[in-house]
Amino acid sequence: MVLADVLKRWQQIKGKETFFLTGTDEHGMKIQRAAAKEGIAPKEFCDNYSNKFRELAAAGDISYDAFIRTTDLEHKEAVSEFWLQLKHTLPEHLELYKGTHEGWYAVSDECFYPEDLVRPDIVPQTGKKIMVSDETGSEVEWVKEETWFFPLTKYKDALLKFYDENPNWITPAHRMNEVRNWVENHLEDLSITRPAARLSWGIPDPEDHNQTIYVWVDALINYITQAGYGRKWHSSSDNTGLWPADMQIIGKDILRFHAIYWPALLMALDLPLPKQLLCHNHWTMSNRKMSKSLGNVVNPFFAVQRWDIDPLRYFLMRNGSFTKDMSYSNQLIGSVYAKELQANIGNLLYRIARPKVTSKWSTLEAVGAFRRGAFGEIPGHTSQQLFVSLDDHLEKITSAFFEEMEKFNTGGAIREVFNLLRETNRYVSDTEPWNLVKSPNPQSRILLNLVIYNCAEALRIAGILLQPIMPTKASLLLNELGVREDRRTLEFASKGKDPEYGTEAKTGDSAARLKKWDTIFPPTPNANDSDAEIMEQLSSALHDKTKNKMNQVAELLAMEARMGEEAVAKMLSEMHAARNAKMGDILVALQEATASQPLTLEEEYENQQSWRTAHEKLTFIICQALPTADRASPSIKAKVVDADDRMIGDINFFIYQDDDPEETLQNRKANVALRGEIDVMIASTEHRRQGFGSASVQALLMYLRENMKHILKEYTCSLKLGQEVDLAELMVKIQEGNIGSRRLFENLGFNQVGDVNYFGEVTLLIAWAKVENLVDGLLNSGEVYREVRAQTETWTAKATQSKVKQATSEEIMEHYNFDPERVKRVSYCEKKYPLEIQEPDPSWPVQFQALESSIEAALGLKAICISHVGSTGVPGLSAKNIIDSDLTVAD
Repeated sequence: MVLADVLKRWQQIKGKETFFLTGTDEHGMKIQRAAAKEGIAPKEFCDNYSNKFRELAAAGDISYDAFIRTTDLEHKEAVSEFWLQLKHTLPEHLELYKGTHEGWYAVSDECFYPEDLVRPDIVPQTGKKIMVSDETGSEVEWVKEETWFFPLTKYKDALLKFYDENPNWITPAHRMNEVRNWVENHLEDLSITRPAARLSWGIPDPEDHNQTIYVWVDALINYITQAGYGRKWHSSSDNTGLWPADMQIIGKDILRFHAIYWPALLMALDLPLPKQLLCHNHWTMSNRKMSKSLGNVVNPFFAVQRWDIDPLRYFLMRNGSFTKDMSYSNQLIGSVYAKELQANIGNLLYRIARPKVTSKWSTLEAVGAFRRGAFGEIPGHTSQQLFVSLDDHLEKITSAFFEEMEKFNTGGAIREVFNLLRETNRYVSDTEPWNLVKSPNPQSRILLNLVIYNCAEALRIAGILLQPIMPTKASLLLNELGVREDRRTLEFASKGKDPEYGTEAKTGDSAARLKKWDTIFPPTPNANDSDAEIMEQLSSALHDKTKNKMNQVAELLAMEARMGEEAVAKMLSEMHAARNAKMGDILVALQEATASQPLTLEEEYENQQSWRTAHEKLTFIICQALPTADRASPSIKAKVVDADDRMIGDINFFIYQDDDPEETLQNRKANVALRGEIDVMIASTEHRRQGFGSASVQALLMYLRENMKHILKEYTCSLKLGQEVDLAELMVKIQEGNIGSRRLFENLGFNQVGDVNYFGEVTLLIAWAKVENLVDGLLNSGEVYREVRAQTETWTAKATQSKVKQATSEEIMEHYNFDPERVKRVSYCEKKYPLEIQEPDPSWPVQFQALESSIEAALGLKAICISHVGSTGVPGLSAKNIIDSDLTVAD
């Protein structure tokens, strides 16, 4: 929506009329099942989510002209008319036909996939074998049903001809290649209804209520519904009003529906096609796909409250890409905010419009000097050339910005403005207006006004150009310069185009320096600040501004205007609770550091299951040491919640297949080279610089050294590689400026490879052979490393009274009513493993212990000394994350 809004506003400042339609697609099996899961009617479910999207659009300052819902009556009527025309007006060789459809159907994608575009997969949480789409990874199910078909294959030649005649119809170009490939190699007739017995939530065939119109036929028609189809016009011979659209902006995941199905359907009824499709990529969280199961989904409302909407829009448009998925992180936003918005724009604005010596110059005087022609008196001597050095940048900026925006390259356009203002900041430093203002020489006054005028022009032009991207902030900037409302269009975005703006010099009390909270880009919470620190900053800001209670209320109102009423209320109400909820502060800070969406208990369980059963990643909670007098006895006990006040961070390990196996597998026997990545985080600043990070990394390296055989065995088995694998090296990515973390890994033998990447990170590597030597050296030097299996306090005594027997995993499941998902993990490699079951008195706890190391790998019973999670009642994290309590100690 932000991209569409930016492009709409761009057309507006060019002087064009615009109409921006957005809305919600509300029918289909996915909605029907989701509503049933929540126990509410589908319409109520849709009402809730549609309202959320409207609220999000308002929070994002999205200036849509119409918001359509596919459950609207006028849309249902338009779909019914479109459907009846398809059924009754097409020539015989192109008409719809009824038949039996069999195929792989993805409920989440609401579409069928050809046989050659699905593959077998396994659900990590359950070990269940499923079929998934190659394109999206969504689960597919085999469906056989009687439906109406649209003869899509008969439009193959027409589609290819259209693509040939309109090679730039899809942007970017590589998406057009994807579409052509699909049409040439995978085109099938399209099933365009579903049996109402299976899908009731949709628009029925007006002539046969046993059939529900396919959701993507329904959804695509929304574009012409809003343009008046079915009410104001019915065919291409009529005045079609707003149709065809000049542009439709879509995500890459729905390209096929818009680039193949939609044009074919329009061709069938001889209706005009949209003039262009703009296909964008997806955002990831710190280069990892956003997923609720991973707990890394961004809450957009929280992100807006944290950064304010215009800086967030600026970041999204600056870093947006049509060629690759983009990375979202608070660290990236914070860096852009400080460097490009606060320093480059905000700092320049106040240096020129409100300097400390502001009573000595003004933008009004400088613009007036230009209007009078005063700058023509400047001699062309070499010593004066510095003062006209900005002219070339001012002359080129608008055409350069225009060129990038016409290519939809918002990032490139923003960089042009950034470069102009960076040059302007340099220009100010070089010309030193604060010294010119002190000179009694009349020529110096002319030069002073020239400098201020050139800087004001740079800011004015930048403000006009940035209006589509940051409408509110750009307006504030132009207001500060005194630019009239009717002179903010593109025709005025050139040097000298507006000779009548500027503000007077501030005098007296009005000349006081602005406080930072009142600036155009005020301070924001640091990306690494905890919630408690943010609250403290808020509290300090309030009391620093004024001791007067009424003025404090006024300041609260100003903060609510900036941050949102709910956000301020939440922060203030939590100030007191924070003092008594130290652990809560840490958890909220972790959520805040990623602008993550809070998870429900069910989602959190799913997330834990995902980590526990994943084959390519490990995670461990870092805790402060437990006090113990006897180092020989285990200090980690099951069913004892003693970790909550000791958790201070986490450390993770990921396995990837190496991109350069020929190099990394030299002199090795394995066929597949793997690379491991380490990621460590100490949550609170109070626990940093105390050696926890270093100790945790060393402990992880020791753990990997001890257990790599089992880790690789499970990885190989889960992926069914059928080849030998070998871990070639370990990798870590660190922000360039994080000197402490870089030193930590460099001291362990990691070395930097390559330069700083686009995200400001450096990559450090170490060969696995060196890790083995490092661990051996640490152990030989006396470093202590223990792996402790979680135990009950009275286990040893009770074990002597136990009966012992052998059993298969199926018998265990039946006898103890185990979670079947976990038992399937035992048989994951399609082999039954014998387990030793110690069966004491039924009132006593029961503990299972694997007899074979392969079972230890499959179940993940190994515990690591730095691991400790009390929330599950099982202190200790396994090789595959947290151990289920019913696997370690049965209730």
